[in-house]
Amino acid sequence: MITISSPNHALHAPQAEFFRGERVPCFESPSRLDFVLAELTARGHEIRMPNTDSMDALQQVHSAAYLTFLQTAWQQWLAVSPGNANLQPFPSVWPVRTLRHDIEPDNFIAKLGLYSMDNGTPLVAGTWAAVKGGADAAASAAALVSSDRQILAQAVVGQNEAHRPFGGVVPEIAARAHVQALIPLVEAALADANLTLSQVDAVAATAGPGLIGGVMVGLVTAKALAHAADKPLIAVNHLEGHALSPRLTGPDLEFPYLLLLVSGGHCQLLFVKGVGQYRRLATTIDDAAGEAFDKTAKLLGLGFPGGPAVERAALVGDPKAVPLPRPLLRSPEPHFSFAGLKSAVLRAHETGLHETEDIAASFQAAVVDCLIDRTARAIERADGATALVVAGGVAANAAIRDALQALAAKHGLPFVAPPLWLCTDNAAMIAWAGYERFAAGYRDGLDTAARPRWPLDPDAEPARGAGVKA
Repeated sequence: MITISSPNHALHAPQAEFFRGERVPCFESPSRLDFVLAELTARGHEIRMPNTDSMDALQQVHSAAYLTFLQTAWQQWLAVSPGNANLQPFPSVWPVRTLRHDIEPDNFIAKLGLYSMDNGTPLVAGTWAAVKGGADAAASAAALVSSDRQILAQAVVGQNEAHRPFGGVVPEIAARAHVQALIPLVEAALADANLTLSQVDAVAATAGPGLIGGVMVGLVTAKALAHAADKPLIAVNHLEGHALSPRLTGPDLEFPYLLLLVSGGHCQLLFVKGVGQYRRLATTIDDAAGEAFDKTAKLLGLGFPGGPAVERAALVGDPKAVPLPRPLLRSPEPHFSFAGLKSAVLRAHETGLHETEDIAASFQAAVVDCLIDRTARAIERADGATALVVAGGVAANAAIRDALQALAAKHGLPFVAPPLWLCTDNAAMIAWAGYERFAAGYRDGLDTAARPRWPLDPDAEPARGAGVKA
């Protein structure tokens, strides 16, 4: 994470933050980044660059957006005199955009996506895009994606600071913020891509599952755009957005594949046979893995967002220091369970006998063991799978990715995971899922309803447990 502080500027946001993921490619010219940072330092702005790779994946962007962010900060904010009448306050989390202006509009199928996030479930909206909720953060976003897998533009406004005092996302606060942010974000994405709404081929929006207030805001916005521009509406299942996201950056990934979908609100193993064709092999019977991460972070006082906070603490802890259970490990039942593990974390913390970092590391190790055990069982049932794939916000966790990669190698399967920035809820994945559905012939009416629950496999055998998240 790089933090740039500017105490001399009377802005609403005294600092700008963004994150660099471990798999972000280098700049074509590293000296350009060094030059910008040197200029900022010369102007008295403090630059802090901790050696941490696994951060809030929502803010992780590829090198072009990363450089654009720095240049924008330098040109429009940090290098501007405090007395300049044109200086405008910026939100606490700046929009981050990926620019690509060298595309002829006639040579691609553009998809515009709106996306806003809340508490692990999609709040949704928009044209090739989504408004949706994520356990790692709350944000609103828009993206333009082409049929040749190019992200033409994306814009994000975060809400973390608004929710931080509550230790999690407050649905009403998030929904109101989405109302304010969505249309400006769409306009920004179109401007960055040098396109108009008339040049967009379809409008995609998350229609569920998720917290219904946010889902409605996004979906209604998408309906209005589709109706005004006379474009098809594509209603996207938030889970399908995750399920298809590895194909956005992995053109060689072919159906069918075995998917571990692990996020703040869901934990499932799916046999992905094609667009709109899913067979659920396992689900959680209580908490999702990401939910357990968030609640563990809150119990341990590690801050918000919880998933990255637990992972950072685990890096310096002993994963064998605290004996924690592995629910359903080696059980003939195919499903997941994390509620008991969460309760065990609470009991371990209340004893006062263990360091916080050791509890975090032991918790993370237990989650990894459970995920690997259940996934190994699913591999035995996934005949014909071309690859083992992971997606969802928790897929940004390095320990989980490494363990899954080893499991895939053991079974002779390729391992596919999206870049870190594409793991958590984002507009690009909804835009891409919208394109995949559009190309497969799917269309949705303006009377499409927002759905708080929407299983990918409605014919799956019911799993036991009152908290089942199908």
